[in-house]
Amino acid sequence: MSFHKIWLILRSEFWRRVRSTAFLLATLLVPVGVVILTAAPAVFGYLAEQTDERTVALVDQTGRLADSLVATGGDRLNFRPTDAPVDSVRGAVRNGRYSGYLLLPASLLEGEGRGTYYSMEGGGLSLRAELSSYVNRVVRRQRLEAAGASGRVLQIMESDVDLSTRKLSEDEGTTSGSSLALTFVGYAMALAIYFAVFIYGNYVMQGVIEEKSNRVVEVVVSSVRPFELLMGKVLGIGAMGLSQMLLWGVLVMGGLAATGPVVALFFNPADLGVAPDASGQAMAEAIGLSVPTIPVGLIVWFILFFLGGFLLYAALFAAVGSAVEQQQDAQSLLLPVMSPLILPILFLVFIIESPNATLSVVTSMIPLFSPILMVLRAAITNVPLWEIATAFVLLVGSFVGTIWLAGRIYRVGILSYGKTPGFREIAKWVTYE
Repeated sequence: MSFHKIWLILRSEFWRRVRSTAFLLATLLVPVGVVILTAAPAVFGYLAEQTDERTVALVDQTGRLADSLVATGGDRLNFRPTDAPVDSVRGAVRNGRYSGYLLLPASLLEGEGRGTYYSMEGGGLSLRAELSSYVNRVVRRQRLEAAGASGRVLQIMESDVDLSTRKLSEDEGTTSGSSLALTFVGYAMALAIYFAVFIYGNYVMQGVIEEKSNRVVEVVVSSVRPFELLMGKVLGIGAMGLSQMLLWGVLVMGGLAATGPVVALFFNPADLGVAPDASGQAMAEAIGLSVPTIPVGLIVWFILFFLGGFLLYAALFAAVGSAVEQQQDAQSLLLPVMSPLILPILFLVFIIESPNATLSVVTSMIPLFSPILMVLRAAITNVPLWEIATAFVLLVGSFVGTIWLAGRIYRVGILSYGKTPGFREIAKWVTYE
């Protein structure tokens, strides 16, 4: 095996793809889209809270909740008690006088009925949650008063307690990052590896199919061994993919970090409830947009498992590409390759909820699953070093075995034309001398 020839092929694949217009456009446009998709919901959600004022007619058939609801409602939600018949109130909603009306039946305080909100537009999830919170609070207070609860008990029942989650670091007495934020980071990293392996693996397969259909490979293999060609192609596209993902990460984090100064240009600190001299980061956090601190170790493991996962699956994609002449013919052979790539997605929610359960530990150690699942576990819990190192060693060992197996298939497949082979025939290629 000539490492010099592998390096030449790697460099050729890398630069040929990096200099393409598609690569440049994707590298620049994808981070812009991610920043917009990340920042827009927070900004528009805040704007909606400031501008979306609703006047709700209150039909209180209990006769005891109207005053409390009027006092509870804020600037966004104004309750207007009315004694008019329900049909008249409904007509007023249709005419636009009210945004909707809230009907509280007489049996509500006894726990037998439930409040109902009627509107022309349905209301939405946030409005339903807000109305439910207001109604529950005043009903609970009325029930406690009816049961003879003192004012001190009522005050205790209505007081809210803030709760945050933190992830313990290895140093005793310290914490590192928000547990919830790191959960989202880990989930995003797991999905990023999944999509990257799928997309760049397809690049490898398409490149092999194109070279085979154009008969270019017949000229190339006269100078290099098929295994060297396969290894150079896989490593070159992997280097391109890693470079693109690192650029995306830098640009996305930079874009999110810049949202603070941008928010400061368009919002008044007083409107956000922060000090006049508050930093851009504080203003961004006030509208629900903040950039979590990602541990360096997590970034390192993300890169290593991305490379290992890509190389493992790219070898399989290349083997499939060498066995067919058109991409349409590859669909029937992709099932064994795609199945172990899709299966880890089914375990994501379970691992988020129970990262240290036996099933989570076992599945994150399986080489075909570990690029996705081990990165997620590393983000949301303190995975023992021996576990994550063992998973990576198994992943590297599986890649070595897979690249050898794929190379055996590749050396026969790239020079085979005609009928698309079946799995039994492909298995025979492995034993050809």
